[in-house]
Formats: sequence, C-alpha cells, structure tokens
Amino acid sequence: MKYKSILAYFLCIASLLALPGMAEKNILLADELPASGGSIILGTIGEPSNLLPYMASDASSSEVSGLLHTSLLEYDKDLNIIDCAAESHEIGEGGRLMRFKIRDGILWEDGEPLTAADVEFTYKLMIDPKTPTAYAADFLMIKEFKVTGRLSFEVRYDTPYARSMLTWLQPILPKHALERENIASTRYSRRPLSSGPYVLEEWSPGSKITLRANGRYFKGRPYIDKVIYRVIPDGTTMFLEAKAGKLDYISLSPMQFLRQTEGDKWSASWKKYRFLAGVYTYVGLNLKHPFFRDKKVRQALSYAIDRNAIVKGALLGMGEAAFGPYKPGTWAYDAALHPYPYDPRKAMDLLASAGWTMGKDGVLVKDGTPFEFTVLVNQGNDERIKVAVILQQYFRKIGIRIKIRIVEWAAFIKEFVNTKKFDALILGWTISQDPDLYEVWHSSAISGHGLNFISYSNPEVDRLLEEARVEQQQAERKKMYDRFQEILHEDQPYLFLYVPYSLPMVHSSVKGITPAPAGITYNFERWWISKTRHQQEML
Repeated sequence: MKYKSILAYFLCIASLLALPGMAEKNILLADELPASGGSIILGTIGEPSNLLPYMASDASSSEVSGLLHTSLLEYDKDLNIIDCAAESHEIGEGGRLMRFKIRDGILWEDGEPLTAADVEFTYKLMIDPKTPTAYAADFLMIKEFKVTGRLSFEVRYDTPYARSMLTWLQPILPKHALERENIASTRYSRRPLSSGPYVLEEWSPGSKITLRANGRYFKGRPYIDKVIYRVIPDGTTMFLEAKAGKLDYISLSPMQFLRQTEGDKWSASWKKYRFLAGVYTYVGLNLKHPFFRDKKVRQALSYAIDRNAIVKGALLGMGEAAFGPYKPGTWAYDAALHPYPYDPRKAMDLLASAGWTMGKDGVLVKDGTPFEFTVLVNQGNDERIKVAVILQQYFRKIGIRIKIRIVEWAAFIKEFVNTKKFDALILGWTISQDPDLYEVWHSSAISGHGLNFISYSNPEVDRLLEEARVEQQQAERKKMYDRFQEILHEDQPYLFLYVPYSLPMVHSSVKGITPAPAGITYNFERWWISKTRHQQEML
C-alpha cells in the first residue's frame, strides 16, 4: 500500500509536468464556479445611524440593514416585483384586497419562526403615532389587517392603492424581540435580529461593521462568509485604501473612473461598471428661511447656475442635468420639461423684482440685510464639495455670497437635517421604482420625522400626490405626475442639479456579478470569492 501511494504521487507529478499550465488552467476554471468562504470589504463614508429599518433614512443605514432583514416581496434583476418571504400573493376586489401566504421554515437568527404575527406587528408599529418614522404613509392606507393563519394574512383598502405592492417590499420586524421595547431607544437598533442573508457579528463605532453569513437564511447560506464595512469618511483616503488592496468594492468618482484607474495593472485587478444611477443630487433650500420664501428668489438661484457645466466640471460629464425628482427614461419622467437655462441676467432681474439691490461691496441687500447664507455639505463627498464651490462662484456673479460648511455625516443628519436648522444643503435622494413621492413632498411630511425637511407646502401638490397614489391606471397617474413636476419646476423648492452615473469598481476576485436594470448588487448574496484568492490568503 505504501509503495502504491508513492507511485501514485510520482505519477501525479509526472502528469502535471507533462501538461504545463494545466494546474493553472484548472484553478482558473474553478474560479468560475460558486464557492463558499472568504470576506468582502466595502468602504462607507457615513456610519449607519440605526440598523432597524424605518428608523433611519440615510443610505449607510439602509445598505447595511438591507442585508439583515427580509421582506414579503422584492425586485428581480429586471425590476419586476416577485415573491420573497411570501410563498404567494393575490390581489382581489379590484385592488382593494391583498392576500399573502408566507413561506414555511423562515427563521430569525435566534431560531424563532417568522410568521404572520411578525408582519402584523410591523404594520401596527408603523401606524402607531408614537413610532418615530418617516415611512408610515403606505401602512396608514390600509383599512384592515387580518391574520388568517399562522403563515397567512390579508389586508383591505378603502380604495385601490397604486403603491400597495411596494408596501410589502418593506422589511419585516421580529415581534418576539421588539414588542416590549421602546423602538426609539431599543438596543436592537445597534444589534438587530436578522432574518436576512447576513447577521451582525460586530460593530466597532467609527471603524467597521462586520456581518457574517446567516446559515438559517431561507434562500440558502450566502457564498461569502463575511461582509465588512469600513467607515472611511474621506473619499480620497478610501480610494487609496482600495489601491492598496484593502477594499474590494468602492464607488469611484468620475476622476477616479476616467483617469486614475486606467492601465493593465488596474484592469487585471479590478472590474469597473457604469450606468445611470437611480439617484439625483440637489440643493435643498430651507423654505422657512426669509431669503427663500419668495419663489422669485428661488427661480433666480436656478437661473444663476449652469447645470451642464456643473456636470462637466464636477462629474467630468458622468451624469445628466436634472429638473425634477425622476430618472430620465422612466415612464413618470416628463420629457417636455427641461432644466432652467443658464441666464444670469434673468436671475438679476428676478432678484430686483423681489426687492434686492446691489450693495457697495458687490453683495445684494434687502432691508439692510446682505444676501449671505451657508450651504452644508457632508464630509467625505468630494463630488458635492466641488459642486458647492462651483455654486459659490455662480452665485457670486449675481451678488450672493455663500459660505460652505463641511459636516461629518452623522452630525449632518442628526444636528441639521432632522432639526431643520440649516439655510441650504446639498444632498441626494434615491429614485424609487414607483413615482409616488408622498413621503418627501406632501405637507404632512414636514412635521415630526418626516422627510419634507425643507418645509415645502403646496395644496395642489398635496392633492396630486394623494390622488395619484390611489389611481390604478398608469396613463392617469402619468398626467398627475407630469403636473406635479410642472409645479416643482415653477416653485423651485429644490435646485435640482443632476442624475449622476453610478461608477462602482469591484475587485476581480469577486465573482458572480451580472449587471442588469437593477444594477449590480441585486444578487449580492450569490457573489463569491475566487478559489485563487482563497489559496493566496491561506499562504
């Protein structure tokens, strides 16, 4: 036996020597097959503020908590709504009734089953006026919620609700963990109970968040063992960390995408992607500020800026100028409208008609008050900082002086956005697949924890948003949303700037990425790390 083992060993070596490159080829072929193990390291500029869905509206919180929770429905790669935790669903009574059956065997990470009681708990929590959330509107449209079995329930609406399906794209919360907790201060905001593809392993404040694969996940354990988010508040530092091989995924700036990641070394180690992002960037004006209450002033600010030049200067052409809150090419987008043209003379005329006159120092004055205000930008977002500098130059030309204040992300949200204590700020919104923007633009969203933090109120906008969200015919909704965009175009509560290109770069050792209309991260739990990298890490 011993002789045969030695002989087999030498025969194996001889076969490899006789076929040069075969071992390497086999490794490369193996890299194309899904494999479990390894870690992926991502950079995030902002640290999450809360990992309980519905309790935070910042992108960092949403991204991490999205890997920890599940929902009844989800989008597929082509942005069709399909079942997720739901085994099936049906719509009846002309859209006034929805019935759901939940998959059996879905478990929370502590082993407790996910049932209709959890969905009911989530619903009741969301309609509770004491719950500090900006996302209650969809749930408040439900007339009746009825549990019909351990894994089934039905909901009724007074009238057909256009967003009814989107309501159930929202995460489910665990009743057994949260029902006796104060949702505003619960420990679960920093240690949520997972039903998603990953569970929280460690959160080192200001440093990193580590998730580990959930072996109980009902769709199957993710291939990648650990997902590590490193908190890096500075974009340049993050790029250098990626260049040094300390990150596996990074969102590039246009400069980095076009000029700093070219060449054989980069293409051998990284893969870059480009597509029009589902977000828009804007200047939000605090409409309670005395300067911005006058529509003429807001229009003047819009005429004073050249959006195409901003796209060219700040984004190196990697984006499209915007006039409203919808993505170009989508059905709700009003192609008949266009961004305000760059017309500084028109801007000056509007300001003059609003009572502003030029002072001796070149700054406009009204009732003895100079036209000066501060624009807030979050730390680490170099693109927005560039935009702020460009805006500063444009506004200076028409006699307006602005100061730029850069604020760390958590403080930006907590101390300024949530309290509405700002003059103006530069931010971005994700563009949802459904055009309903009730939670951002309806006047009811001004108070409390609402997302209408600029305090915009227009009765016709309120009516249009109310009617459009219950209208079932897309053609009729289109008319309403076109009118909604026309009003925003006239009122200019935001200075809509642009829709950028999304420019992610992923290390070549990360496999399973298939770009689609939904982007590249829709199947994140099916990504894997190459076996070649596993072997290198073992060495």
